[in-house]
Amino acid sequence: MSVERARKYLSQFGMGDKIITFRESSATVELAAKAAGTEPARIAKTLSFEGKENPILIVTAGDTKIDNAKFKHFFGFKAHMIPFEEVEPQIGHAPGGVCPFGVNENVKVYLDISMKRFETMFPAAGEENNAIELKPEELEKYTHNEGWVDLCKGWQEM
Repeated sequence: MSVERARKYLSQFGMGDKIITFRESSATVELAAKAAGTEPARIAKTLSFEGKENPILIVTAGDTKIDNAKFKHFFGFKAHMIPFEEVEPQIGHAPGGVCPFGVNENVKVYLDISMKRFETMFPAAGEENNAIELKPEELEKYTHNEGWVDLCKGWQEM
Protein backbone atom coordinates (compact mmCIF):
# COMPACT_ATOMS: atom_id res chain seq x y z
CA MET A 1 0.00 0.00 0.00
CA SER A 2 1.25 3.41 -0.98
CA VAL A 3 0.20 5.05 2.29
CA GLU A 4 2.47 2.60 4.11
CA ARG A 5 5.34 3.66 1.86
CA ALA A 6 4.66 7.32 2.73
CA ARG A 7 4.25 6.46 6.45
CA LYS A 8 7.55 4.55 6.51
CA TYR A 9 9.31 7.47 4.83
CA LEU A 10 7.78 10.07 7.17
CA SER A 11 8.57 7.91 10.22
CA GLN A 12 12.27 8.69 9.85
CA PHE A 13 11.30 12.26 10.86
CA GLY A 14 8.89 11.15 13.60
CA MET A 15 5.95 12.18 11.39
CA GLY A 16 4.50 8.80 10.33
CA ASP A 17 1.68 8.99 12.85
CA LYS A 18 0.66 12.46 11.63
CA ILE A 19 -0.96 11.09 8.45
CA ILE A 20 -4.68 11.84 8.37
CA THR A 21 -7.03 9.21 6.93
CA PHE A 22 -10.32 10.60 5.63
CA ARG A 23 -13.52 8.61 5.36
CA GLU A 24 -14.07 10.01 1.89
CA SER A 25 -11.80 10.39 -1.12
CA SER A 26 -9.33 13.27 -1.22
CA ALA A 27 -8.11 12.40 -4.72
CA THR A 28 -8.77 15.86 -6.18
CA VAL A 29 -8.12 19.33 -4.80
CA GLU A 30 -11.84 19.93 -4.30
CA LEU A 31 -12.43 16.60 -2.54
CA ALA A 32 -9.33 17.02 -0.39
CA ALA A 33 -10.39 20.53 0.67
CA LYS A 34 -13.83 19.25 1.66
CA ALA A 35 -12.35 16.30 3.56
CA ALA A 36 -9.79 18.49 5.37
CA GLY A 37 -12.28 21.27 6.05
CA THR A 38 -10.14 23.91 4.37
CA GLU A 39 -10.00 26.04 1.26
CA PRO A 40 -8.81 24.39 -1.99
CA ALA A 41 -5.77 26.68 -2.22
CA ARG A 42 -4.30 25.05 0.94
CA ILE A 43 -4.25 21.61 -0.68
CA ALA A 44 -0.70 20.92 -1.82
CA LYS A 45 -1.21 19.14 -5.11
CA THR A 46 1.67 17.10 -6.49
CA LEU A 47 1.93 17.13 -10.28
CA SER A 48 3.90 14.46 -12.19
CA PHE A 49 5.89 15.46 -15.27
CA GLU A 50 8.19 13.68 -17.68
CA GLY A 51 11.75 14.93 -17.36
CA LYS A 52 14.70 14.65 -19.73
CA GLU A 53 16.32 11.98 -17.56
CA ASN A 54 14.16 11.60 -14.45
CA PRO A 55 10.50 12.07 -13.56
CA ILE A 56 9.68 15.44 -12.00
CA LEU A 57 7.20 16.23 -9.22
CA ILE A 58 6.09 19.79 -8.64
CA VAL A 59 4.27 20.37 -5.37
CA THR A 60 2.11 23.47 -5.57
CA ALA A 61 -0.87 25.17 -3.98
CA GLY A 62 -4.28 23.88 -5.00
CA ASP A 63 -5.38 27.09 -6.73
CA THR A 64 -2.53 27.23 -9.24
CA LYS A 65 -1.76 26.07 -12.75
CA ILE A 66 1.63 25.35 -14.25
CA ASP A 67 2.84 28.32 -16.28
CA ASN A 68 4.17 26.63 -19.43
CA ALA A 69 6.54 29.49 -20.25
CA LYS A 70 8.07 29.42 -16.76
CA PHE A 71 8.36 25.62 -16.89
CA LYS A 72 10.11 25.68 -20.26
CA HIS A 73 12.44 28.49 -19.18
CA PHE A 74 13.39 26.65 -15.97
CA PHE A 75 13.75 23.10 -17.32
CA GLY A 76 14.60 23.80 -20.97
CA PHE A 77 11.77 21.69 -22.42
CA LYS A 78 7.96 21.73 -22.66
CA ALA A 79 5.82 20.43 -19.80
CA HIS A 80 4.37 16.96 -20.44
CA MET A 81 2.51 15.22 -17.67
CA ILE A 82 3.24 11.54 -17.12
CA PRO A 83 0.42 9.41 -18.59
CA PHE A 84 -2.03 8.17 -15.92
CA GLU A 85 -1.07 4.50 -16.24
CA GLU A 86 2.65 5.30 -15.90
CA VAL A 87 2.48 7.51 -12.81
CA GLU A 88 2.66 4.72 -10.21
CA PRO A 89 5.55 2.79 -11.83
CA GLN A 90 7.56 5.99 -12.39
CA ILE A 91 6.77 7.84 -9.15
CA GLY A 92 5.91 5.12 -6.64
CA HIS A 93 2.40 6.40 -5.87
CA ALA A 94 -0.81 6.10 -7.89
CA PRO A 95 -2.79 9.11 -9.16
CA GLY A 96 -4.97 10.52 -6.40
CA GLY A 97 -2.30 9.78 -3.79
CA VAL A 98 0.83 11.14 -5.47
CA CYS A 99 2.94 12.89 -2.87
CA PRO A 100 6.59 13.82 -2.33
CA PHE A 101 7.05 11.26 0.48
CA GLY A 102 8.68 7.92 -0.26
CA VAL A 103 8.95 8.36 -4.01
CA ASN A 104 11.23 6.32 -6.28
CA GLU A 105 14.89 7.27 -5.99
CA ASN A 106 15.22 8.85 -9.42
CA VAL A 107 12.30 11.30 -8.95
CA LYS A 108 13.19 15.00 -8.68
CA VAL A 109 10.91 17.01 -6.37
CA TYR A 110 10.42 20.78 -6.64
CA LEU A 111 8.37 22.95 -4.27
CA ASP A 112 6.48 25.89 -5.76
CA ILE A 113 6.56 29.20 -3.90
CA SER A 114 2.77 29.48 -4.18
CA MET A 115 2.57 27.41 -0.96
CA LYS A 116 4.64 29.83 1.12
CA ARG A 117 1.66 32.17 1.61
CA PHE A 118 -0.06 29.68 3.94
CA GLU A 119 0.74 28.75 7.52
CA THR A 120 0.01 25.08 6.75
CA MET A 121 -0.75 22.95 3.69
CA PHE A 122 -2.25 19.50 3.12
CA PRO A 123 -0.22 17.33 0.71
CA ALA A 124 -1.47 13.82 -0.07
CA ALA A 125 0.17 10.94 1.77
CA GLY A 126 0.21 8.05 -0.66
CA GLU A 127 -3.42 7.15 -1.28
CA GLU A 128 -6.61 8.85 -2.34
CA ASN A 129 -7.94 9.33 1.19
CA ASN A 130 -4.78 10.35 3.07
CA ALA A 131 -3.01 13.64 3.73
CA ILE A 132 -0.70 15.28 6.24
CA GLU A 133 -0.85 18.86 7.47
CA LEU A 134 2.55 20.58 7.28
CA LYS A 135 4.03 24.06 7.36
CA PRO A 136 5.88 24.97 4.14
CA GLU A 137 9.22 24.77 5.98
CA GLU A 138 8.29 21.28 7.24
CA LEU A 139 7.39 20.20 3.70
CA GLU A 140 10.84 21.39 2.64
CA LYS A 141 12.51 19.60 5.55
CA TYR A 142 10.65 16.29 5.12
CA THR A 143 11.15 15.89 1.37
CA HIS A 144 14.22 15.20 -0.71
CA ASN A 145 13.70 18.26 -2.89
CA GLU A 146 15.62 20.35 -5.37
CA GLY A 147 14.42 23.58 -3.76
CA TRP A 148 11.77 26.25 -4.13
CA VAL A 149 10.75 27.30 -7.64
CA ASP A 150 8.33 29.78 -9.22
CA LEU A 151 6.58 27.72 -11.92
CA CYS A 152 2.89 28.49 -11.43
CA LYS A 153 0.32 31.09 -12.32
CA GLY A 154 -3.11 32.10 -11.14
CA TRP A 155 -2.36 32.60 -7.47
CA GLN A 156 -0.54 35.93 -7.21
CA GLU A 157 -2.52 38.82 -5.79
CA MET A 158 -3.02 41.62 -8.28
